Amino acid sequence: MSDDKNLKDDLNEVLGDAKEKAKEFADEAKETASEFAENARETLDSTDNKKVLAGILGILFGGLGIHKFILGYNKEGGILLGATLIGILLSCVGIGILFVWVPGVIGFVEGIIYLTKSDAEFYNTYQAGKKPWF
Repeated sequence: MSDDKNLKDDLNEVLGDAKEKAKEFADEAKETASEFAENARETLDSTDNKKVLAGILGILFGGLGIHKFILGYNKEGGILLGATLIGILLSCVGIGILFVWVPGVIGFVEGIIYLTKSDAEFYNTYQAGKKPWF
């Protein structure tokens, strides 16, 4: 009987320790997520030059228009994203491949253009001047 009681006490102690460690982990995860969200918000809301970020995203994910959203061109980003999604839906017909391919090429070319411009020229053209395409 006492062995059962000792086993029960040991299990309760282990369970209590596990709950405590899980709570500590959850608190750390929340703090890390909050810090990440704050840093991301600062990065996206700042008027700092976003040339490298937009250029790399244009090259890698150009068809999804992510580089446009980063620069604040929501309409243009939506056009690229919409064309890509329509292309994916129409790809079984054959013409959809064109709708997927063209936004990808546009994003790739824009990414290269972004990265080849000087920092000042990029900022004046795309962030201050708000030139939406190329």
